[in-house]
Parts: sequence; C-alpha cells; structure tokens
Amino acid sequence: MNQRPWRVVDLTHPLTATMPLWAGDPAIEIQPWASYDLEGYMINRLTIGEHSGTHWGTPNSFIPNARSADQFTAQELVVPAVVLDRRESATPNPDYRLSLADVEAWEAKHGLVPSGSLVILFTGWQDRWSHSPSFFNRDAQGTCHFPGFGAEAVAFLIAERHIVGLGTDTHGVDPGSDPTYAASMAIYEADGLILECLAGLDQLPPTGATLVIGGLPVQGGSGSPARVLALIAAV
Repeated sequence: MNQRPWRVVDLTHPLTATMPLWAGDPAIEIQPWASYDLEGYMINRLTIGEHSGTHWGTPNSFIPNARSADQFTAQELVVPAVVLDRRESATPNPDYRLSLADVEAWEAKHGLVPSGSLVILFTGWQDRWSHSPSFFNRDAQGTCHFPGFGAEAVAFLIAERHIVGLGTDTHGVDPGSDPTYAASMAIYEADGLILECLAGLDQLPPTGATLVIGGLPVQGGSGSPARVLALIAAV
C-alpha cells in the first residue's frame, strides 16, 4: 500500500440533535424517513439551520446581494491555514479578543501570515462542545461570553496579509459579547468566508496545514454545516 504524503485531521464535530444551538436557530431534527423493513433501505430526514454545528458562512450572511454558498468555487474551498493558539489568554478570560499585538507576536515566531490564508483562532472552546451552557457561557442577561477576533487584528490581516477567511472553535469569530459582529462584517466585506465550531485544532501546527472545506453549495445559501478536513504533510 502506498503511503499517503499527508495525514488527515478531521476538524468537524459530529452532527447530533443535541449539539449546542445558537438561540433562535431552527431546531435540529434527525427523523427516520425510510427503513430497511419497509422500503428496503434507510433514509433520515434532516432539519437544520445553515449555521449549526461545524459550519461555514458566506458574505451574504450579513451583506445583501453578496456572494452566496453556491457562488464559491471548489478551488476557493481548499486553502492554507495558520493557527493562532491563544488558549493561555482565552481560558482565564472568556471575553478575550485577539489583538494586533498578538498577531505581531505570532509572526515574530512563525513568520508572516501568508497571503491567501485562512486564519484560525484556537481558544480551547472545542473542549466545551459537549456542554452547551459552558460553550455559550451566557450571563444572567443572556449575553454570551466566549473569545473572538478583535477588529483591529482582522483589519490588519485583511489589508496587510490578504487573508481569505477566519475560523475558530467557538460559535462565532466575533467575541460573544460583541453585538456589532465587527470581525464577521470585515471579512465578509472583503468577500471572505468563515468557519465556526471547529474541532481538533490541538492537532494542527501553527503553519503548514491545508484545509478542505466541504461546504454545501446551497443555492442562495449563507453557508451550511460542513465537513472540514486538514491535510498536513507527513514527516
């Protein structure tokens, strides 16, 4: 058997009816539709919102008449990734925001963020996935408290590093307490894409991974649940 020149890391949480769900999103239903006994085969009927589970988002999520899920080419869904591991900051501070200084410190150690990259913020929130209350971390007023990208860092990454997208292991690239969705708006205005609720980020190197984003080309859609894989060169 030929050895593959890469190893594959699955960055996708299993899709279940009980996984964490953003307030107001459609309920997830996985219901039997056909059975082996009656039809001779098995099919489930699936009801789910576009932005539930591990998913990708497209510019028309926030911007009218912007590109939709079916307008991204296959080539655009295979992209290099860089990973900024900020668990040491996010663990003690759920409201942590990635700063420009954090990006500069990462670049001093790993080199400049390559043009055309998707930048992933690893907060450690993937470990909270099995417990919805701690994943969203809402206060008494219902405000979420989870880490995200700061607006200044995102503006720099778009203007100076020409990135094509953002990703994270929380339910939003914006900090949970940010009602303006500044990071999302910035990357969508730059015609980029977003990956949220990622898993397995502890298995990725800071640089060198290539993402394969299995987003559905939903006509007019603002994204979809996605199987996200990372390819890493075998040593």
